[in-house]
Amino acid sequence: MTDQSSPEANPRPSKAATPKASKAAVPGASKTGTKASKATPKPTVPGLPRQSASEENGTPAAGVSRRRLLGTAGATGLVLGAAGAAAGYAAAPAAATPLTSLGSNRAMFHGKHQPGITEALQARGHLVAFDLAAGAGRKEAAALLRRWSATAERLMAGEPAAHDDTDVAQDAGPSSLTITFGFGHSFFDRTGLGKHRPAALDPLPDFSSDHLDKARSNGDLWVQIGADDALVAFHALRAIQKDAGSAARIRWQMNGFNRSPGATAQPMTARNLMGQIDGTRNPKPSDADFDQRIFVPANGEPAWMANGSYAVVRRIRMLLDDWEKLSLTQQENVIGRRKSDGAALSGGTETTAMDLEKAGKDGSYVVPINAHARITRPDQNGGAAMLRRPFSYHDGFGADGTPDAGLLFICWQADPLRGFVPVQRKLDRGDALSQFIRHEASGLFAVPGGAAEGEYVGQRLLEG
Repeated sequence: MTDQSSPEANPRPSKAATPKASKAAVPGASKTGTKASKATPKPTVPGLPRQSASEENGTPAAGVSRRRLLGTAGATGLVLGAAGAAAGYAAAPAAATPLTSLGSNRAMFHGKHQPGITEALQARGHLVAFDLAAGAGRKEAAALLRRWSATAERLMAGEPAAHDDTDVAQDAGPSSLTITFGFGHSFFDRTGLGKHRPAALDPLPDFSSDHLDKARSNGDLWVQIGADDALVAFHALRAIQKDAGSAARIRWQMNGFNRSPGATAQPMTARNLMGQIDGTRNPKPSDADFDQRIFVPANGEPAWMANGSYAVVRRIRMLLDDWEKLSLTQQENVIGRRKSDGAALSGGTETTAMDLEKAGKDGSYVVPINAHARITRPDQNGGAAMLRRPFSYHDGFGADGTPDAGLLFICWQADPLRGFVPVQRKLDRGDALSQFIRHEASGLFAVPGGAAEGEYVGQRLLEG
């Protein structure tokens, strides 16, 4: 829950393209996305309503089938989804996108980076970790990643799974579905690839706020699924689980959500379950050092991780009963920002730079010395930064009525020892928010670069 690295304001141009039911060429499209035209939608920002073209009248007809939607899109050459998202940072508030258009948005499976890292926040998410079955090794892992990649490509295009599709999402479009794959520390020993395990994947250090459940932490393989339709997301989760077959078994699985695009009258940064605007200071693709901070360089080590990233996954329970007992002023002092609009307590708007030296009439700092937003600023952590792309979660209530709710924290960085770890260590030493949260599960995964056409994710590792 770091202010500097929240996700809602950090899109990268998403590789959106027209959904298609065949390999037929789409006017104005390329392998990496769609060509800009008068019909090109405005850029999207994570957590903000997407601006997408649908049918020629702007929205698809109610009740349009999944097959008909995709076939029509291919025939008319519509430009769908979020193209050129980086410009969205400075975009003026605009009218919300009708929810009827969300199903047509599509992210691309093939590309320089895997999907689900720089795309806009999705309304529904599933995180699932697998352990390879006893006796399964490199050969079985390669076959599994080949199956998973083929399924991900089909589902992200709005097509059914190749075998035994459940028909759960047959009436929907792609709905911005993304499926992302990563490898845990234990994967390399299980597959005899220990010498190829990157040093950046060394286990995270212990933190004082940790109350970790080992059964819900780590894993050989990790899959992140996100979509703007709950049925589309579940359909993908079920397909991935079925594809695992006898090669791997589920270790743990978690479900999350975000605000639906178009739910607000105008685009705005999302709020977390504490009611705070969360996502003001995420790194932006327009930053000169964005790729350097978030992605492993093309000539980096190990070579199979080129253009990949490292995902830190933390299940963070929010102690909402305690938090909600605080007054508004107390809550704002814990965070260091106004609850109403996300502006720093030192003044201005949400995006105004925080004045850490500003003092009140009593001589004390306006932004308290232990405020969460102060502690997590990159300039207070040697420049450490990470790209956050979380989901909120709620898993019911305890016998005493205590909510099991909080944040499925996911952050991306080129090296967790230069991203997540220094920030979390700083938080451990005096973050005012720490007494209102509890880290209950954790994982670190190496997420290789995107698969080229004809490749599967992780092929350069498994067949290198």
